[in-house]
Amino acid sequence: MLTWIACAGAVICLLYYGAIVVYAGFSVSFSWFWLMAAAFFGLVAWESRYGHLHDRRLPLWISVPVATVFATAAVIFCVVGVLVFLGAAASDTPGLDYVIVLGAKVQPQGISNSLRKRLDRAVEYSRENPGTIFILSGGQGADEPVSEAQAMYDYMVYNGVPGSRLVMEEISTSTVENLAYSKVVIDRLEQEKEAAAGREPVSLVPGPFLVVEARPIQVGVLTSSYHVFRARRIAEKWGLKNIHGISAQPDLILFPHLCVRECIAILKDQLMGNM
Repeated sequence: MLTWIACAGAVICLLYYGAIVVYAGFSVSFSWFWLMAAAFFGLVAWESRYGHLHDRRLPLWISVPVATVFATAAVIFCVVGVLVFLGAAASDTPGLDYVIVLGAKVQPQGISNSLRKRLDRAVEYSRENPGTIFILSGGQGADEPVSEAQAMYDYMVYNGVPGSRLVMEEISTSTVENLAYSKVVIDRLEQEKEAAAGREPVSLVPGPFLVVEARPIQVGVLTSSYHVFRARRIAEKWGLKNIHGISAQPDLILFPHLCVRECIAILKDQLMGNM
């Protein structure tokens, strides 16, 4: 039974790797994971079949640690996967002051499907919330014709969003930098807003006044659904309080691959202190 299950796992991983390559090419990051997974399942199938035919088994000092590591990894992936889906299920918050739109790959022939879905969601949110400012975050990779922020700006303006509501952040090259630099941009915009308000003369009638704290700014981070949990945690780490997630539909063909990659990215950022 184990032999057939492992064989099926190896075949599924190989077929999915082929689908990724056909759909998006060899440039998809971390696609080698599926080849490694296929090799692992193939090794399990071979060992199970070989041991059954020759009445041999791996020694316990090998099989027990391997099984323990595999079981531990499976549990961790399940827990992280639940967190990813809980983040994706968060409902949108209307009337945000700023929304950070996270960039994604820009191909020579145009924006990627993942980025288009994020931008379509951003355009939709902009129509429902005319007072929101959008921070378009993403630099230019070595194989990208323009910066992700510039591509996002052009797409949203083409779809009717006024350029006055769009601010580009073109330095970042990772999710951590996306949110760190976007925080700098938002702080700068708030300082400019306060400076402009300070130049306006204000006349007050003498008398007692109640001093209240200023309303904290409300910031959203818009990204693919599988990415919301990590983006919000990183944003909180970098001092963006009152942060809200806005989910965009993911690329369905790449969705399993992106979820696996996201689980590993969450573990990496947690270990590195980024979230």
